Amino acid sequence: MTSILTNIAAMSALQTLRSINSNMEETQGRVSSGLRVGEAADNAAYWSIATTMRSDNKAISAVQDALGLGAAKVDTAYAGMESAIDVVDEIKKKVVAATEQGVDKEKVQEEIKQLQQQLISIASGASFNGQNWLVFDSTDTSATNVADKTIVSGFIRNADSTVLTNSTTYTLNSDASTADSNVLFGTIDTTANTGTGGILGSSAIDLGLTATTATWDGTVTILDMDISAYSDEDMASALSLVETGLQLMQKAASQLGSIALRIDLQEDFANKLSDAIDSGVGRLVDADMNEESTRLKALQTQQQLGIQSLSIANSNSENILSLFR
Repeated sequence: MTSILTNIAAMSALQTLRSINSNMEETQGRVSSGLRVGEAADNAAYWSIATTMRSDNKAISAVQDALGLGAAKVDTAYAGMESAIDVVDEIKKKVVAATEQGVDKEKVQEEIKQLQQQLISIASGASFNGQNWLVFDSTDTSATNVADKTIVSGFIRNADSTVLTNSTTYTLNSDASTADSNVLFGTIDTTANTGTGGILGSSAIDLGLTATTATWDGTVTILDMDISAYSDEDMASALSLVETGLQLMQKAASQLGSIALRIDLQEDFANKLSDAIDSGVGRLVDADMNEESTRLKALQTQQQLGIQSLSIANSNSENILSLFR
């Protein structure tokens, strides 16, 4: 039956065209955004996972920044410690040279004094962003000679969805009476160019040395040692003092080197983890552009055919007019 009120063919063609247009709009959205799941309505489960992992990846990126900052602090401290070791090595050479008979100890002491002042400059200058790991800062802790320096090194999401960060800790210790002392000074007065505590500002007695002669002053430090009037026996004690300080400094440098290595490894892991998360999220929500472009081309063809079909269906009503001519 042919009716001018109800065009079944046109209605069917229009419904098909609407479906094609809807599919084309969806496909064009995927092509333009590159996402198969762009919002929760597309796939709630995948969208939720992807959103959570993207958030975690931002946290990992912040951890990478923190690791970079921590690495800079450690590198600065290591560079300072390495330079201080070189200077104390020079002091050791001067002390050894001064043990030779006929050497003017006062002239050698003038050289040593300049090296001692250089140690103050190194210790006070080894600071990054206000953090100096070669000079103890007692404001960091309630303890008198121990302070923890921390570096954020990881972000963790547990199975129960709780999150936390972990950190790498480096403990500053200015107590020279222990084998764990790893700072050059406890405190520094840059105005007076003096320092106390730590490896270089602690007395020979605090470093565990005993007097070998009656004239040896056990309260002397590497920083204020003056060999001008030392006897041969005193020179031996001075050499022991310098050597003890060197061993502690070398141990501290090895600790800093170990921390630097761990930070490098953690940075490498964080980079790989971030890439793995990006890849995993991509598998869940990214659109296959080859597939989407093929589908878009097919839908464009279907749209053209749908429009043609609707045009033909609409022309059927016009044909009725010819019956009344």
